[in-house]
Amino acid sequence: MKKIANFHTHTYLCHHAKGAPAHYTAQAIKEGCTALGFSDHCPYPDNFEDIWPNIRMGVNEVPQYFAEIEQARKMAPFPIYAGFECEYDARFLSWYRDELLGAYNAQYLVLGSHWVTIGNSHKYCPNAEGTELNRYIDQTIDGMRTGLFAFLAHPDLFMMSYKEWDAQSKACLGALLDAAIDLDMLLEINGLGCSREPNNTANGMRYPYPYVEFWEMVADSKARVICNSDAHESQTVILNAWKARDFAGRFGIIPQELPDFAKN
Repeated sequence: MKKIANFHTHTYLCHHAKGAPAHYTAQAIKEGCTALGFSDHCPYPDNFEDIWPNIRMGVNEVPQYFAEIEQARKMAPFPIYAGFECEYDARFLSWYRDELLGAYNAQYLVLGSHWVTIGNSHKYCPNAEGTELNRYIDQTIDGMRTGLFAFLAHPDLFMMSYKEWDAQSKACLGALLDAAIDLDMLLEINGLGCSREPNNTANGMRYPYPYVEFWEMVADSKARVICNSDAHESQTVILNAWKARDFAGRFGIIPQELPDFAKN
């Protein structure tokens, strides 16, 4: 059996996934795995309740998260890493750096850019329109530039609702691709997107993400790519990672097996 790694895994502690770290680890052992990373949606300061307070862990749950990952490590014949998936908002820069990577000692952070910050509130990126979408791209690139994140998860997530490959979507994703190349940052092919219902577009049926035309651009570039599962239940922890690799193979993309931090 071929081995595979996955660094995008959610657990029940993010309140919208199923299963504990031990369940994901047991499944990964069955299916063959070289490394596994847990990346639940990160907590934010207790006074931050602006968006999605019910789909991420609270600060009080962080010790349990790390304790359960430590128990999973004792099961596994491969390395297991503890991280968080984060949005980016410049107001939380010290939270990512000093608290998540510092005080909590997370081994890595994933930039999972779901929001665009508009004033004092945040909007889900597939719902962004016009200049809001441009602002979302700029905000994502600002997050990439911090150097805090191991890879950019589902860079084409906003295509879920945008759907069409037109001048704006091409320009927006082209800007993310250029930034990834300039910053030498990994772009993720997301296996969960391969499991979602396709969109009927002017160019035919398309996954909502990963979006075909974007990854054609990536294949013609020097960007580095990683394939991950984005598992929300233990049964998909390896299955979705294979779906992402199969998608990469359509374009001749050879993904990087491990993110840079896991090579040391």
